[in-house]
Amino acid sequence: MSDKERQKEERSSDEIVEETMKEIMESIADSEDEETPKASESEETAESKEEEESEEETESEIFFLNDDTSFDKEVKNHGKKHGKKKRGRIIIAGILGAIGLIYLGFSLFFINHFYFETKINDVSFSGKTVKDVENYMKKQVSDYTLTLKERDGKTETIQGSAIDLQYKNGKGVEEVKENQNPFLWFTAFFGNDSAQATVEVSYNEDKLNQAMASLDCLKEENQTAPVSAQPVFNGEQFEIQAETLGTQIDQETFSKVLHDYVGQFRATLDLDKEKCYVAPKFTTESKEVISAKDSMNSYLNASVTYTVEPKTVVDKSLISQWMTVDENMNVTFSEDAMRAYIDELCNQYNTVGKVRTITTPTGKTAEVSGGGYGWEIDKDAEYETLVNNIKSGEAVEREPVYSQTAASHGAQDFGTTYLEVDLTTQHMWYIVDGTVKLETDVVTGIPVPERVTPQGTYTILEKMRNKTLRGDKKPDGTYEYETPVEYWMRVTWTGIGFHDAKWQTAFGGEIYKTRKGSHGCINMPPALAGQLYDMLQVGCPVVIHY
Repeated sequence: MSDKERQKEERSSDEIVEETMKEIMESIADSEDEETPKASESEETAESKEEEESEEETESEIFFLNDDTSFDKEVKNHGKKHGKKKRGRIIIAGILGAIGLIYLGFSLFFINHFYFETKINDVSFSGKTVKDVENYMKKQVSDYTLTLKERDGKTETIQGSAIDLQYKNGKGVEEVKENQNPFLWFTAFFGNDSAQATVEVSYNEDKLNQAMASLDCLKEENQTAPVSAQPVFNGEQFEIQAETLGTQIDQETFSKVLHDYVGQFRATLDLDKEKCYVAPKFTTESKEVISAKDSMNSYLNASVTYTVEPKTVVDKSLISQWMTVDENMNVTFSEDAMRAYIDELCNQYNTVGKVRTITTPTGKTAEVSGGGYGWEIDKDAEYETLVNNIKSGEAVEREPVYSQTAASHGAQDFGTTYLEVDLTTQHMWYIVDGTVKLETDVVTGIPVPERVTPQGTYTILEKMRNKTLRGDKKPDGTYEYETPVEYWMRVTWTGIGFHDAKWQTAFGGEIYKTRKGSHGCINMPPALAGQLYDMLQVGCPVVIHY
């Protein structure tokens, strides 16, 4: 259909509506005018009939003297009722005719016009023609601007002229019109008739991509990553800290939505509603966050009291600092933080390698350093035990997990039963519960680096009878020395120990400084070596000092 033909058809339908409305009004007026004379006519007829009946009644008075009054009333009432019914039918017929003419007129009108309250792409086209809509669309395309609604109230725009936007004639608007039955036009009064018509446009995709890339919202400095909701400690317990949305754009989604909006000729793109932002993985409503919070609060019920003096307590003030969640909202413990705490325990409770002060039975005071004796915490085992204690949510009292122990806690951790060697006086004591049980002069190693007896605090590692002591192995397979002894009490795994030395003719003094000095062992008179062997237990502390 040509534009001229459409205009002609639209013009004729308008005229039909106008003429119909005129006829409706004239019909209503005519029906009102006809009511008055007809009513008068009826009254005159009724009166005439009443006069005739009156005459008849006069003539018949002789015969019906007792019944004439009731008969007259009956005839009169019948005439009045008949007149009222006739007038009512005429009025109803006129109203129905008027309504029919109005309905028909509007039906003819809506053959080429949209319903009342019709919206296309959110714009009202009530009573407009397809041509009206297309002309509007063409105008809109030439002035097209896509507004981007961003977070924080910011907006940006993309002009249609910048992307070579052009209108393409399509059937989208006509399809909307075809879906409106002109004989059902009155349904428009029972709700908005909203439709989305496909407005076909063409544009330069490369230019749109360039326009998108130049948007401020896509600049790196303007994008902040979202942060998931997570449990945080408020001083008493863990509560959920709400997620932070951020302004990081999901570029793949944004690009698709942007092209769709331009292709659909839509005016406003709300980036939030179209989910163009990268969303936080977890929100305050996420069951994973709620579960993590509950678990962390249950762990806060735990406490670990280390019973070693001075006592140390691990409670929620520390536990809360060690707990965190991973990217999947699993509760984890900060191994670095916990191991740092265990290092503090080691500094407080470990005694291996620490300098000790000892007072000999003669009253001499000496400082002792070195050796491998003392308390030492097993860091790995303590870490695992501490984590399990916290996860149990219970109060626990215990000592740290040790890799090795000593006789007692305190400054003199070797206790009151130990072996003591004074390298300066070349004398030794075996002290049991603070009382000297055995003592003797000895010969120790020559004071040169390769043969000196090392000072420090040690322990008896093993006892053996009839052992052969050997020096370093020479290239020819023999040893530097091979010396059989009856009683061997090892102090270090490098070959230092107590043993009998029947080759020595004397003990004590400065013999150790001569060639008769040992290779590092503590030489004892054979008889006393045997006595010591019988009394001594493996694990007994050994203190060697100057």
